[in-house]
Amino acid sequence: MPELPEVETIISDLNQKIKGATILKFWSDFPLAVKGMTLEKFKREMKNKKILDIERVGKNIFLHLSGEKSLHIHLRMTGHLLIKNQNANLKNQNYFDDKVNQYIHHIWYLNKNKTLEFSDLRKFATIRLIETVAMEKYLAQKRIGVDAMSKMFDFKKFNTLLNEKPKMLIGIFLLDQSVISGIGNIYRSEILFSAGVLPNRKNESLKKDEREKIFLAIKKILKLAIKMRGTSDSDYRDSDGAPGHFQKVLKVYRRDKLDCPKKCGGKVLRKKMAQRSVFYCAGCQK
Repeated sequence: MPELPEVETIISDLNQKIKGATILKFWSDFPLAVKGMTLEKFKREMKNKKILDIERVGKNIFLHLSGEKSLHIHLRMTGHLLIKNQNANLKNQNYFDDKVNQYIHHIWYLNKNKTLEFSDLRKFATIRLIETVAMEKYLAQKRIGVDAMSKMFDFKKFNTLLNEKPKMLIGIFLLDQSVISGIGNIYRSEILFSAGVLPNRKNESLKKDEREKIFLAIKKILKLAIKMRGTSDSDYRDSDGAPGHFQKVLKVYRRDKLDCPKKCGGKVLRKKMAQRSVFYCAGCQK
């Protein structure tokens, strides 16, 4: 599933390439992805809307449109957004031919011969149109926590959140989108490895210096992953259909049975936690 760095990469691309564009029409061959209204009504609502701005909250994408409407897109497991210029030389858009980019189920046709196309192999992604003025209430209803890269998420906030859930394991806590939004399975493992903390530690057991190390690792790892345009562990691609690069520098994620990259003499282990695999080194992480 695309996590914060992947979604941030997409948001940056969308703002650069289609901010200010007008939606001429919408097409879909999978209406079940459209939530809250029929496909026909959604098509009518999309027509002639101007894209004013695009923002991210955790793993969630919001396109703010004219008419006080906002389009909420959640990519789920395999979704990604592609921006195509129908006037461009297709030879310069080689990535669009990759199989992972061929599962187009929704298309927004824009002016200036551009399209915003939604590829989603497993068809788990969701699309919903909401009132822009009701966005804060909507986020609360969806139980979307503080964004991991927002200014509001400082060490004081992190410490408070830890104290509110003292019995929760830190490896589960970091995945709870109702507490901190944006961190998923890949970055959980990398963050805790960087901080030197085992995922099965209870929050109440974490000393102040350990909490500081985790907080700093959250910011450091996510910032670096954004710079490297995300992790293409599976289906994630950017708006050009190209893979990210953070997978090249992963330390523990999906490196089970390999030697610890810190050369501590231990090996990277793998275990299930919150229905997902977490990767760690029992030698380095305490």
